[in-house]
Amino acid sequence: MRNKVVCLFFLAIALLVTVQACQTEEQLKYAQYYTNGKALYDQHCQNCHNSDGKGLANLVPPLTDTTYLKNHKNELACIIKHGLKDTIMVDGRQFSGEMPANHQMPDIDIAAIVTYITNSFGNKQGLYDVSNAGSDLKGCEH
Repeated sequence: MRNKVVCLFFLAIALLVTVQACQTEEQLKYAQYYTNGKALYDQHCQNCHNSDGKGLANLVPPLTDTTYLKNHKNELACIIKHGLKDTIMVDGRQFSGEMPANHQMPDIDIAAIVTYITNSFGNKQGLYDVSNAGSDLKGCEH
């Protein structure tokens, strides 16, 4: 009986390794960005946008408006890095509070946060990698 349990254990490990090996490089990259983005979101963004991405009443915009995030995805890196002092419309509501800048945040961390928020809270927009962030940040008006 003990040999059977040990055999099943090693079979399960082998199966797990095989399944993990079957992930594409893109899937692994997405998982890494998403996981890192969640940790960074929890550290830098959750206080205002909340753990569910619903924001704070009429003070902090929600991250649950998939249309806004999709239409403004190329601006998100700039907003994270340089903050926001403009009035914006999100989910049919106007927000004019100031979002603080994160000037010290590297492009890779910004890409991870954008990947996380654009694939959470009802959003499914795929990988946003460091090259996307670098390109979008070059277009910032700051």
